[in-house]
Amino acid sequence: MSDQEAVRTNSKQTQTKVAITPTLVRGVDVYEFPWVKDPRGDLTVGEFESGFPFRPKRYFIISGVPSGEIRGEHAHKECHQFLVCAYGRCSVTVDDGKNQLEVQLNRPNLGIYVPPMIWGRQWQYSADAALLVYASELYDPADYIREYDAFVTAVRSE
Repeated sequence: MSDQEAVRTNSKQTQTKVAITPTLVRGVDVYEFPWVKDPRGDLTVGEFESGFPFRPKRYFIISGVPSGEIRGEHAHKECHQFLVCAYGRCSVTVDDGKNQLEVQLNRPNLGIYVPPMIWGRQWQYSADAALLVYASELYDPADYIREYDAFVTAVRSE
């Protein structure tokens, strides 16, 4: 048996399915993806065809956020987003106009689904954080609600 085969034999998968935990914030779910621990390096995987809330059309990465800075602070009218802190850690606050929740993304297999019409902000970034965001739509500045009061008014009129 080669060394490579021996390493594969010793690899342990800690979970095989995507665990989805609903929250008290309307439509927001926390996802825990499979995480394979391996002496050669850990692996986490998600499949867009299954176990993912939408099919992404774009992604962006937020990194190098100075200490104390806040990102986000907006809602989308149509765009769905899925956030994973691929490296480091950050906190995500989601708000549906009635309920708020803070989630710390501190493992690369942990993500949060943020549907349209949810106010979101990302903050408390570690110096090495890299926040990967998948989006259901191409960038459209008209899709953003950037004022919290306007967001609350829009949500209450739904």
